Amino acid sequence: MNTACRVSFLLQQFFTQRLMNQRNVSSHTIACYRDTFRLLLEFIHRQKHRVPSQLTWEDFDAPLIGAFLDHCERDRHNVARTRNLRLTAIRSFFRYVSFQEPAEASRIQQILVIPNKRQPRRLIGFLTYPEVEALLAAPDQRTWSGRRDHTFLLLAVQTGLRLSEVTGLRRQDVILGTGAHVYCLGKGRKERRTPLAKRTVDVLRGWLREPSRGRDDIVFPNARGGRLSADGAQYLLAKHLATAHQNCPSLREKRVTLHVLRHYLPFLTMSSDIGQRSAEADKIESQRGRTERTTRHSLVDPTGC
Repeated sequence: MNTACRVSFLLQQFFTQRLMNQRNVSSHTIACYRDTFRLLLEFIHRQKHRVPSQLTWEDFDAPLIGAFLDHCERDRHNVARTRNLRLTAIRSFFRYVSFQEPAEASRIQQILVIPNKRQPRRLIGFLTYPEVEALLAAPDQRTWSGRRDHTFLLLAVQTGLRLSEVTGLRRQDVILGTGAHVYCLGKGRKERRTPLAKRTVDVLRGWLREPSRGRDDIVFPNARGGRLSADGAQYLLAKHLATAHQNCPSLREKRVTLHVLRHYLPFLTMSSDIGQRSAEADKIESQRGRTERTTRHSLVDPTGC
């Protein structure tokens, strides 16, 4: 097998054997690595005018990888975090290649020692209690979509589930009897059972009585009955934020995403002036089983409430 065929063969083996069969990584990881190599191969094509099937190991070196990472930041406007993710995928591939092509050890070592780029750690954004209540009051609950959106936002705020975890919920994952909770298989394939507050249980019980659309097991379907997409969820948040701005002007000063909603409960737990709400939040937070607990001082935003 010539060198060009060897590069293509090992790249395919890296995805099909190393990532999928041996390591059994998630579909999100595979998609991230796929995008990295698609961008890298396009960059090499522009630089060296060589299609992927013609590439040899001599076409890969540390200066080329460094130029690609600079291109991601400069031309694609990627932040340092995204740049480091691209570098992680490249390192993983060449670490695999180092066991298959020992003759290229020197070239591979130069690529593997490319360092991650340091980045500032920004304060974590969060919403206050009045802001959350204004957002939850925004959907028009006289309509099917309004009731869905209200339930979706309330569940996201109270449980701190990730976007993919909320949109992926099935009806059998929602337990509303004694010990009410939602079950999800989250990031890192970690199983989590998150307890539900009485308010959330009541709203969910009413929502699940609604006639189902499309697939019967999806808790939050889109208008066509399929799974709500990330773009669709962000759209509904933006729509209701525009309404909430009228009753809570402080929301205009904040960049609110669905991920920001996850930070409400830790903020509520810390707030000593909220009384009973803080006690309830502390109880829920202690049972959530989050292994990636947020450092509390990073939530202290002097521009907050």
